[in-house]
Amino acid sequence: MSIDFRHSISRRRFVLAAAGVAAATVVRPVSSMASAVDERRVRIAPGQAMFTGASGPLTPVWTYDGTVPGPMLRLRQGQPARIVVENGLNEDTTVHWHGIRLQNAMDGVPGLTQPPIKPGTDFVYEFTPPDAGTFWYHPHANSLVQLGRGLAGALIVEEAEPVAVDRDLLWLLQDWRLAADGQMAPGFGSTMDAAMSGRIGNIVTINGTVPIDQSVMAGERIRLRLANASLARIMALRFEGHRPVVVAVDGQPCDPHEPEGGRLILAPAMRIDIVLDMQGDPGKRYAVIDDFYDGLAYTLTTLAYDTASSLRAHPLDVSPGLPRNPLPEPDLAKAERQEIVLQGGMMGGGKLAGVGGMMGMATPGMNGGAAWAINGMSMTGDGHAGMAPQFTLPRGATCHLTMRNETAWWHPMHIHGFSMLVLARNGSPVPHRQWQDTVLLAPKDTIECAFVADNPGDWMLHCHVADHQMAGLMTVFRVT
Repeated sequence: MSIDFRHSISRRRFVLAAAGVAAATVVRPVSSMASAVDERRVRIAPGQAMFTGASGPLTPVWTYDGTVPGPMLRLRQGQPARIVVENGLNEDTTVHWHGIRLQNAMDGVPGLTQPPIKPGTDFVYEFTPPDAGTFWYHPHANSLVQLGRGLAGALIVEEAEPVAVDRDLLWLLQDWRLAADGQMAPGFGSTMDAAMSGRIGNIVTINGTVPIDQSVMAGERIRLRLANASLARIMALRFEGHRPVVVAVDGQPCDPHEPEGGRLILAPAMRIDIVLDMQGDPGKRYAVIDDFYDGLAYTLTTLAYDTASSLRAHPLDVSPGLPRNPLPEPDLAKAERQEIVLQGGMMGGGKLAGVGGMMGMATPGMNGGAAWAINGMSMTGDGHAGMAPQFTLPRGATCHLTMRNETAWWHPMHIHGFSMLVLARNGSPVPHRQWQDTVLLAPKDTIECAFVADNPGDWMLHCHVADHQMAGLMTVFRVT
């Protein structure tokens, strides 16, 4: 847990916070000596997790450094990092540093940007994070199974100057489809999941454990980093009795604002940083509810206030806004226009929509092969050498990208290597200057974004519902 004390708060008052709001392991540098390069080592290997409580059975999982989720990696903005990843699995893997604007060779896509990490070998990732914010890491090899078995972890890039909050907390959210005996349910890559909403689980965890009360104190200000590492579950979180202020989306600061209707929509791979001024009453409890799916609302967790008197009489008189990152500003007047159209999936009546010309081998374990397409082309799996780019951009050009969802399903579309300024949704301007690397398209949505093509290489663009990506909802674009 990382606790950032900006004000005089007694140790006794925060002992209760150890109950789990931000229970996460922090990976320390390999050497305690000051170094220009922040060196880390992470090992991937099978392990066990306790998803159903202390009295429940252990669940076999795959882990980073023996934990689910993996250790929280805290890096510094602008400081070079060197992370050695060891593969203790019996199959190939990679690590994708999701949301980090790094060089193409470090992006973690097997075949496309690097050779896969073979069993018993390691790979050295070296990059300098240009942006402060909330990011995460996960595999991009056999990603449906590897991510679904637990391989995910948070990557926090700290701001140069501390943010004025009492605590800096992380909720890494995952869901799991478990059988009655607590084991992973079989059926990864089923045709039904692939062509519909994906593999949605039946248990949701915060930082790897079934949620318990989250201990808070009246009057404190919390920066809460929300990250959705689920395979397919979309969440819509409401904080009863509280008014969260969104200060960053996908690691990129935005204009501080309260979410529409008080609901935070968090699709797979998305992150939202919020500031919570804890204005509830001492001793009271307030539910955090996920009500994204109609008729299936449930209480994710509960904010349980300490009985002590309020930490301060009034909320902090400090703007919750975060310093902006050095993102290149798109030149819309000279932008190159590109469009991608999402197609396929189950359209009702058990019928699969036609997806045009298919490309790519059927994915192992994917019963039906391709179920989706982008602009009539299906690329299945995780990426491989020789993937033809959907479009090519000259370095330095502004790309005005339109994404149109012709399907009946929701798709969080993730771009590698860049953050995109979200311009409009269905013709209406998007406020708050939100830069995102993962943009959620509702059925029949059209979203317009823009970015500067300043990062050369072949980059993936895909749906982050893992079943959808593996079944064809993936493409590549090139920056020369």
